[in-house]
Amino acid sequence: MHPILTLIAQRLALGILLLFAASILIFAGTSILPGDVAQSILGQSATPEALANLRAELGMNEPALSRYFSWLGGFLQGDLGTALTNGRDIAESLGGRLKNTLFLAFWAAAISVPLAIFLGLLAVRFKDRWPDKLISGITLTTISIPEFMIGYVLIYWISIQLGWFSSVAIINDGMTLGQKLNAIAIPVMVLTLVVLAHMMRMTRAAILNVMQSAYIETAELKGMRMLTIIRRHAFPNAIAPIVNVVMLNLAYLVVGVVVVEVVFAYPGMGQYLVDHVSKRDVPVVQACGLIFAAVYIGLNLVADIVSILANPRLRHPK
Repeated sequence: MHPILTLIAQRLALGILLLFAASILIFAGTSILPGDVAQSILGQSATPEALANLRAELGMNEPALSRYFSWLGGFLQGDLGTALTNGRDIAESLGGRLKNTLFLAFWAAAISVPLAIFLGLLAVRFKDRWPDKLISGITLTTISIPEFMIGYVLIYWISIQLGWFSSVAIINDGMTLGQKLNAIAIPVMVLTLVVLAHMMRMTRAAILNVMQSAYIETAELKGMRMLTIIRRHAFPNAIAPIVNVVMLNLAYLVVGVVVVEVVFAYPGMGQYLVDHVSKRDVPVVQACGLIFAAVYIGLNLVADIVSILANPRLRHPK
């Protein structure tokens, strides 16, 4: 088998193993959460008999191993179960929430990824001069501030003082694309500021590393312009580490938006998860946790596979 196919198969197998391990951790973690969902549903005035009957009805008295395999088997078949607190189908509820989270993550990525690469290239072009220092200073400042604080500052400045966009990001299927983009404008700004520095700094570092190569020096001696050298020679050879950090940040845009969704009351998976954690609704928490884990592991797998495919030593083994 070709070395590239072998490595890809190994990465896929490792990804499946990691997802299986994540499912065990999620199930074990949610099983030892304090609180009692039966007590939460029936209230503090519930009788012991009523609590015992509800626990038996919810399957809470079955052995943990039996409940784990039943949950995992249902998940693999697309059955996420029903929410304990309202009896609604979790898969149906999560479908709309996941779509909203991906919508927010898509627009944040559509702005932050090209902007980060452009700023990284600009920082390399003006290395150690004021544009490089200005870009690095601003991006490092934004990444050092907690996202909830950036969110509240932007709400005060853009929404309250300037009145440009709404301070909440509530969207629904009846809205047009323009109305939805208007609603998510500030959350997208927050997410862009949060992930921009990491991608920009990695782009800058990867290209500067390539710029120290002998063939770059040869290109300079031939009189090629710096921008041409970066565009034709440095950037294509630095693509693997750049893709890696882009994928890591895309994963964050999907699984790490809980704080942003709560701040802006955005109807995504993060808000849905927080609502049900407070109600001790374990099946919902488990379903959200495993979906987040699958997205994170999946995007890291994509980054690994792109890095493998971009490695010329693996594409052309001796």
